[in-house]
Parts: sequence; structure tokens; C-alpha cells
Amino acid sequence: MKAELPAVTLPGGRQVPALGLGTWHMGESRVSASAETASLRAGLDLGMTVIDTAEMYADGGAEMVVGEAIRGRREEVFLVSKVLPYNASRAGTMAACEASLKRLRTDHIELYLLHWRGNHPLAGTVEAFEALKAQGKIGAWGVSNFDESDMKELFSVAEPVRPAANQVLYNLARRGIEFDLLRWSQMQGVPIMAYSPLDEGRLVGHPVLEEIGHIHDASSAQVALAFLLTKAGVIAIPKSGSPERVRENFRASEIRLSSEDLRLLDEAFPPPSRKRPLEMI
Repeated sequence: MKAELPAVTLPGGRQVPALGLGTWHMGESRVSASAETASLRAGLDLGMTVIDTAEMYADGGAEMVVGEAIRGRREEVFLVSKVLPYNASRAGTMAACEASLKRLRTDHIELYLLHWRGNHPLAGTVEAFEALKAQGKIGAWGVSNFDESDMKELFSVAEPVRPAANQVLYNLARRGIEFDLLRWSQMQGVPIMAYSPLDEGRLVGHPVLEEIGHIHDASSAQVALAFLLTKAGVIAIPKSGSPERVRENFRASEIRLSSEDLRLLDEAFPPPSRKRPLEMI
């Protein structure tokens, strides 16, 4: 029997797993597409039902991989995709969503995000999101790469409706959001989706993570993911093109980091002591 994944509650009350599946760099090669599809299906088998993608990834190629992976299993999946900022006018957002739905081979997306801030006014993007919700084409909307000041502006524009999530770069090596954005988001009840939770692989093999992993019979990658799973309201979305690596990521949910483990992590990766600009990759 597989372990029970921790859950995060979205605005509106729906619960989703705190460990999902990323797709950045998927769909870039036909050679790897079958392995990528198998990886996503392996994650679904384990209950990692949040799949994050975007129209930007491989110019829609990642969405096509996801569409194949979820074929026949659509009801299991909490699907997340994103609109590029230069498409995020009211009309452009509507058209981009339709194109994503076609590539994903579905009639709805559970969570649709603005990928990052662009030149189109937020009000028009929010209007499009709300129209898509009314049409049943998206279940909720949110943003990505928004700092606290951006979120406050969004709240003022969108009131009385609110975003359902903010997806940002967050991992042990990139802890800047812990100074303000993470705490503010937790207070507002807006989940954080942590992209690149392994810092694009740079955390793998780190000696302190290896040391802690040895205690838990775990890999350095599993320890890095387990750290994020200690944070309330955070959903980690590691990408892997290998079913075995997906299964390894899943086992991070079984690790219970001790106070001494967390002290060692803070020593190796100090939390921020001042405001830092929001990092992006």
C-alpha cells in the first residue's frame, strides 16, 4: 500500500496532493515523449495527481505529452496550465486557453495561471479568467512569479474574487520567499506552488542533504523535497522523465525530518534575513 501524500487545501475547499508532477522541458523530443508519458502515468498511479504544464513549454509540446498521459484517466487529474503574458489580454487569454484545451485533449483545466506579469493590464486578464470559469473551461485561476507587492495589487484588481495559487521558484537554495511572500500567502490562504524544487538538479548530491539522507535511508533529492513538504500551503512540482525517479520523488513523502535535520538545513541553506527580489528561472 502506498503512503498517503500530505494535502494542501485550495481556496474553495478542494484538497490536492502537496507533491505533484512538473513538465518543464517535456515535449521537446519525440524520442523522449513515451518515457515522459510513462513518468506522468507512474505519478498518477502513486496519487501525485497535480500535473503542471504551460503553453510555453516546448511551444505546446508539453501539453500534448500531458494530453496523452491523462488519456482515459482525466477524472483522476488536477490539471494546471498557464497563459503567456503576451497572450494575456482578455481576448488573448480566451484564445490561449482554447488552444491549450485542444492540445491537452480535454474540455476543462482545473487551475489556469498567468505565467508572469506582462504589459497587459491585470484587470483584463482577470476578466478573461472569470469568463472562462463561467463557461466551465477552467475551475479556478491564479498566477505565477508574483511577489508580495504584485499579489496585493492583484487582490485590489480582482476583488471580490481571489487567485487560487501563486507558482514561484522555491527550494532550499532559493528561500527568499520565506521572508515575506510565503508567510503572507499562508495568512491569505493562497497556496504556493514550488517550481524547480531541486533547483534544476543542483541540490542533488549536496553533502548536507546526503548526510541527512543517510539517516533516513533516503537520497539527497528526497530530503530536498521533504523539506518543502514541511511547509504549510506549499505544493512541490518536481519534473522527471523517468518513472523510477518519479517513484523516488514520491518516497520523499515518507520522510519525517527532525528538528536537528532542519537545523542542519538552515545552517547549510540559511533562511533570508532581509527582503530579496523574487527569483525566477
